Amino acid sequence: MTTAAELFDLTGRVAVVTGGSRGIGRGIVMTLARAGADVVIASRKREACEATADEVRAETGRKAVAVECHVGKWEDCDRLADVVYGELGRCDVLVNNAGSSPLYPNLASVSQDYYDKVHAVNARGPFRLSALIGTRMFEGDGGSIINIGSIESQRPSSHALIYSMAKAGMDALTLGLAEAFGPKVRANSILPGPFATDIAEHWTEATKQFATQNPMGRIGEVDDIVGLALYFASDASRFTTGTITRVDGGAYRAP
Repeated sequence: MTTAAELFDLTGRVAVVTGGSRGIGRGIVMTLARAGADVVIASRKREACEATADEVRAETGRKAVAVECHVGKWEDCDRLADVVYGELGRCDVLVNNAGSSPLYPNLASVSQDYYDKVHAVNARGPFRLSALIGTRMFEGDGGSIINIGSIESQRPSSHALIYSMAKAGMDALTLGLAEAFGPKVRANSILPGPFATDIAEHWTEATKQFATQNPMGRIGEVDDIVGLALYFASDASRFTTGTITRVDGGAYRAP
């Protein structure tokens, strides 16, 4: 019988995490590396990626590659896939975590440029990376695609509506990928609610109060979500695909 340690062991595998230099993405990077994976940390700021890569190497001894990448740019997604396979030869886990939702005063003020940029980062980039890397996974030993969405995709709000729409597209992407690349590649989504990342530092007091109104009585911490990412990355989830899982402290208990 397989032990728990064996189920969650990622030794010999390669994981790519976009938006991997801070917040939830950084937490996932460290968790997967601690489980034995070599990691590729991708984000727009190379210096931040390098800092996280240095920490991975120092703490775990795993390989860590830093890649400057703006996932909203088609050509950057192509380049990231080429770097992953060129330097590490494989990808077993792709975590589409990078996201962006700049504030706007009202819906009428949303410009086409704003709309296109938010959609590009939150939906178009994950599609392109999943298409490229998922195809190579399918042609190779298989793997796991993990999309970090948002509870906003199921409970959209007016202050982040474009983001909500894009994240709803990511939910659809997850379901489509599960069919397109099954049975060798699994695809699953994690939908965080309010989490204590650097973004939360800019919340108003009203937002902070609202964010704690759930059965757990608090906002999420990064350590509250990384275990689920490890589950989806590992053999523990080998019969789990096409799922969309909320991690929101039970705030939205109805489908």
